[in-house]
Amino acid sequence: MYTQGIAGTEEFLLPRSRLANERLHALVPGGAHTYAKGDDQYPENLAPIISHGRGAHVWDLDGNRYIEYGSGLRSVSLGHAHPRVVEAVRRELDRGSNFVRPSIVEVEAAERFLATVPTAEMVKFTKNGSDATTAAVRLARAVTGRQRVAICGDHPFYSVDDWFIGTTPMSAGIPAATTELTVAFPYGDLAATEELLTRYPGEVACLILEPADHTGSSSSSSPRSGEEDPTATYLAGLRELAHRHGCVLIFDEMITGLRWSEAGAQGLYGVVPDLSTFGKALGNGFAVSALAGRRELMERGGLRHSGDRVFLLSTTHGAETHSLAASMAVLTTYVEEGITAQLHALGERLAAGVREAAASLGVGDHIVVRGRASNLVFATLDENRKPSQEYRTLFLRQLLMGGVLAPSFVVSSALDDADIDHTIDTVAQACAVYRKALDAGDPTPWLAGQPVKPVFRRLA
Repeated sequence: MYTQGIAGTEEFLLPRSRLANERLHALVPGGAHTYAKGDDQYPENLAPIISHGRGAHVWDLDGNRYIEYGSGLRSVSLGHAHPRVVEAVRRELDRGSNFVRPSIVEVEAAERFLATVPTAEMVKFTKNGSDATTAAVRLARAVTGRQRVAICGDHPFYSVDDWFIGTTPMSAGIPAATTELTVAFPYGDLAATEELLTRYPGEVACLILEPADHTGSSSSSSPRSGEEDPTATYLAGLRELAHRHGCVLIFDEMITGLRWSEAGAQGLYGVVPDLSTFGKALGNGFAVSALAGRRELMERGGLRHSGDRVFLLSTTHGAETHSLAASMAVLTTYVEEGITAQLHALGERLAAGVREAAASLGVGDHIVVRGRASNLVFATLDENRKPSQEYRTLFLRQLLMGGVLAPSFVVSSALDDADIDHTIDTVAQACAVYRKALDAGDPTPWLAGQPVKPVFRRLA
């Protein structure tokens, strides 16, 4: 049983989690260390605080067990406490975690990464995605002598640093002069991107984007035999465009890395960027990310050249031995066990079941599953088929009551058939309530509190 006898009822109380949330807000701004984990992202008073997790399941402080999706903001793709990863980490813990000089683990981790991502020639590790993407932008500015950064405006997040956060509604504290140096281009539109580069001739240092439009309605299927893959065609065109205008092409593979293929989207689509950044799945929850790319560019952050030095990445904990050991175990597991294929198979089964349940209950046009099978998200649409935070709240509430913790439907390989079946059954129950709210023209009676809020907004 996934909850303590309250699934399917309106009486779902989390007293210990509520108390822990109050303690968090008293001590930690926002009540969480990542905004996407904030309790404003969950139905009011139904934001569970996690006690522990194993595989695809987590338990909250009140003793409820959930099937978890999007684990660790997509980072835990093998499931919690995966034995190969835990054993690799355990072996290093007794050998020391950080030294005054590089450890042999740093060599081994770099070799393993570059063997798995052969489109890159050098790699440097750090702890989070923001450091890696900002280092890529800094390097691009240094090698081109240009200041402007062009981001794909259709993707939600690149960095906590000023060059990106200044473009969001949460721009307080960031100088306008910094924000003005960042411009945006649309995904999939080469003509619009060329117009942007023409508007700022010789000014744009780099184009940075997530190489696959995972936030939209892109299909998870491969093109039929003889057909060109539109994503590969677009990325190849973007590379040609960037190089023709003297820009560095950067792929942010934080999400697509490993989930699209072991070598990321660049490996799947056969388009090699100048620089790329990896994270999320790379450590299965352990803190490790990477900046990788062409030797000619990466070496500018090194010692073996005669040009101006670039302060690329220099982090005290970037080479913690146990995190690098975790990354090696993850890469080995992905390659040896075919994890990417497993993720796709699980996602295909889940997506098909959710779509069937939604259609059978008359809400197929309102609960919409999108994205690649290994990285599924869902949209909650109102009576006019417009995105709705109120209907998202209703849907999340019903899922939680059924023992499913799912801000997305991003799968881990730890899920089994029973987990998928239970999720689909819970979705069907949620769809029945969703239909009632649509018929009433008002979801408010089913919210039991304030609706969830967007992460990026100007006011708290």
